Amino acid sequence: MSEPLRDPARRVRPANPYEVAGPAPATGDYEFRVLTFARGSSRSEVRRELTEHAEYGGWELARVQLAFGGARRVWLRRRIIRVARTA
Repeated sequence: MSEPLRDPARRVRPANPYEVAGPAPATGDYEFRVLTFARGSSRSEVRRELTEHAEYGGWELARVQLAFGGARRVWLRRRIIRVARTA
């Protein structure tokens, strides 16, 4: 019995842990704002600032990233409301 041909196109690759499963989310429905807080800012200051954006601007928390230097980068998003013309 002969050895099967090795076709590189038919090789099964292991799953990429960084690849997003399913279709990418549509970003056209949201607008984003990125806020950066310095290393020395306290949690209460950050919370107060985010609360103001949420209450008065309609923003919601989308993502938080903590940098190596201790700075916080926060992504806020809010839905874009498109009004259809009636007349």
